[in-house]
Amino acid sequence: MNATPRRLLSASAVVGSSLLLGGLTSWAQGVLPDALASFANSPSGWTALTALLVAVVRPSLPWGAALGVASFVALVLGYTAASELRGLSYDPVLWSVVGIIAGPFVGAAAAAVVGSRPAHSALGAGALAGVLFADGIYGLTFVSASTSPVYWSLCLAAGAVLVALTVRRLRATPEVAAGAVASAVAATVVLSLGYVVLTTVP
Repeated sequence: MNATPRRLLSASAVVGSSLLLGGLTSWAQGVLPDALASFANSPSGWTALTALLVAVVRPSLPWGAALGVASFVALVLGYTAASELRGLSYDPVLWSVVGIIAGPFVGAAAAAVVGSRPAHSALGAGALAGVLFADGIYGLTFVSASTSPVYWSLCLAAGAVLVALTVRRLRATPEVAAGAVASAVAATVVLSLGYVVLTTVP
């Protein structure tokens, strides 16, 4: 199969799966136990789904970036459609814009993690771990009074495991391992600031 049909097939699979999973997250908000309910209503939830769907098709970095946008926006639209079917009103504009901005980074990071270049894989894993760290920190601080700490603690643990497993799989040099950690720290700081901005949007 040449590049164009393969890309069309991967795009169709990612977008279709994202629409379905986005709809399921709307439904899941009412059925998940309190300890895990935040998964269906947090940036890390959709980021994890986007990263997994992109990683499955093992794209190049540029194609991964494009699929990241398509997946994140499709998740938002699927969530919106399912919410409307449930009689709930939801405006997809804000999180669609977030998906357009963040999607390329998430998609490229996911493609890098499953790619063949150790330095890229380490940086990609660090970036995705940063999303989990930032969300976990936000959850345990800003919304701790209204949500269970279990999901947020799992985010922190998952971020650490992602970095550790990637470094171990790569048999990384100290420099590559340091790059993964630095990427995670940088992503955590940037995204934590981004969360503050998002929470102030009316």
